[in-house]
Amino acid sequence: MSLSRFSSITEQVTDLLRMGIHKGRWQQTMPGRTRLALELRVSHKTIERALCNLETEGLILGQGKGRKRLIVEAPKNEARQGLRIAFLKDSALPYEIGDMSYILELRHLLEEAGHTTFFSEKSLKELGMDVGRIAAFVTHTEADAWIIIAGSHPVLEWFSKYSTPSFALFGRRKGIPIASAGPDKPPVCVTATRHLIALGHQRITMIVQKQHRSPTPGGSAEAFLKEIKTAGISSGTFNLPDWEESKEGFVALLESLFEHTPPTAIILDEAFQFHAAVYFLATRGIRIPKDVSLICMDSAPSFAWCEPSVAHIHWDARPVVRRIVRWIDNVARGNEDKRQTLTKAKFIEGGTIGAAPQC
Repeated sequence: MSLSRFSSITEQVTDLLRMGIHKGRWQQTMPGRTRLALELRVSHKTIERALCNLETEGLILGQGKGRKRLIVEAPKNEARQGLRIAFLKDSALPYEIGDMSYILELRHLLEEAGHTTFFSEKSLKELGMDVGRIAAFVTHTEADAWIIIAGSHPVLEWFSKYSTPSFALFGRRKGIPIASAGPDKPPVCVTATRHLIALGHQRITMIVQKQHRSPTPGGSAEAFLKEIKTAGISSGTFNLPDWEESKEGFVALLESLFEHTPPTAIILDEAFQFHAAVYFLATRGIRIPKDVSLICMDSAPSFAWCEPSVAHIHWDARPVVRRIVRWIDNVARGNEDKRQTLTKAKFIEGGTIGAAPQC
């Protein structure tokens, strides 16, 4: 997901206001929308969106309708530099390139601020997503802050009680008092599922990682199952199957799905799974979307090169990157910050979905 593109007017205004706060231009409260709109020569709506962005970042705090927003930014000279920031990945896949290229941007910004970042020697998957093993590993790793990528509910619950500040990037964080950020996918998953049902699909399978389906379905998986139930489609293990999370396990799952009564649509969790599924189907002469429709619940730079275009869920990584940078800044200052933020996501209808095949 590339971060290099032209900034919108809202983003430019957000940057200007952020810079003003950092430089101490305003004290205690922000000016009203009318004053800022006149000064910057933009609409009141643009100012309001920019102020909401700064609220999401934690720079300002709303006090209710008709009241000025509080500035909560601490003076720059209070910051303690040089934190050791550990990234705990969900798998051993490389994150500096490809589908999660924004991690590289995040690390660059943190290191530019004087911190040290590193990936831990073991991933959540290598540790079996086991709380006991993870706790032993983490407590023996020297770090001043942890960023956990796609952690399970029990894992994030443990980190929320750990003495070292921790941030949940994605994962099953709902209801846990831990700082976090990620895209708001469940509502968009509902939209995508409804679209498939409207095209006549009744046999829809969603393939997600274990932490998203066990011990109970969460987030997008829960929204998907509720939607097909609402449409009168009976659900079971066919719709949300268990599988061994490896290349061999993924192939075995697809083979079992297409052995007898195959799905007419598959929703896949990750971009690498999507590409693996496309290869599997192509080698077996199964056509997309004539025989089966595919949707990916994430986006990737590689999708821009795909024909037909890929149906997927798109979200902007930049607010997430800014949120983590701001959280680290708070940690460096000794300020507690456990806010959870959600980034808006959007369903992109692509050429990998079509009408359900006629039996």
